Amino acid sequence: MTKARRGIYAAAISPFDKNYRLEHAKLIEYCSYLLTDGGCDGVAPIGTTGEGSSISIEDRLSLPKLFFDAGIPGDRVILGTGNSSTPDAVRISKEALEYGYVNQLVLPPFYYKSVSDEGLYDYFSFMINTINSDHLRIYLYHFPQVSQVPISIELVARLKKEFGPMIAGLKDSSGNFSQSIAFAEATGGIEQDFDIYPSSEAFYFKGIDAGCAGIISGSTNIFATLVQAAIKAPDGPDSKEFERVVQARNFIGAFNLMAAMKSAEANRILDEDWERIAPPLRQLKPDEKQKLYSGLSEFFAN
Repeated sequence: MTKARRGIYAAAISPFDKNYRLEHAKLIEYCSYLLTDGGCDGVAPIGTTGEGSSISIEDRLSLPKLFFDAGIPGDRVILGTGNSSTPDAVRISKEALEYGYVNQLVLPPFYYKSVSDEGLYDYFSFMINTINSDHLRIYLYHFPQVSQVPISIELVARLKKEFGPMIAGLKDSSGNFSQSIAFAEATGGIEQDFDIYPSSEAFYFKGIDAGCAGIISGSTNIFATLVQAAIKAPDGPDSKEFERVVQARNFIGAFNLMAAMKSAEANRILDEDWERIAPPLRQLKPDEKQKLYSGLSEFFAN
């Protein structure tokens, strides 16, 4: 039971059947691909890109055992366990811990808006105290554009001071790199064993220089190999490989990210069921898919 390794993570997409139930075996197979040929150091399933809030509690509770049975190492998974219901967040977290998935990405409760730091502290502290396991490693999930419930720097510092290594890091999906720097400065970043993950591969090198641990990105479902090539390139952030990464990230920004990742996977393995996305989200339109496929073919041309 170890803390998640640092590096390039994909916020993994989730396959659904016709009733919008999670197809567990398909997700396990997909995450295994990401961790091998997909170029990822780790996966972060059942988060925003994984439509975690659209997945039933039953499906989320049954997932950790299947990851375990598949032999996917616990230090390569940061599993989404947050929920607007505090008791359900505890249930999901405990089930993950039962099978060794100690590294957990936890959204704040997102239904009520304009809540205080004290209220958010109550949520996270209740989770930690109720779970009552020294193995737990929480990665706070700051995504104010979607959750409308920001996690302040002061709250992060308070939780880290109170609970030590159980507050292991933070995923910053704000898209504002100065926010990631502020979190790193307030916590000490990786020098103080607090792992901050910006959400864009375009921030990778700046993030590492600022004390971040890597990236957790939705678009690394398809672009992780490009990022790894840039990391290995002698010129790093000044390389043509990293220029391609930035261009790829800018390109994908023109699409709904979740729908685009699903269309890309459907096209990769010729399985149109991968395009299924839970309401209220919608699949890409035919013309959008053709634009996506055309652009991707250019980025991965030899």
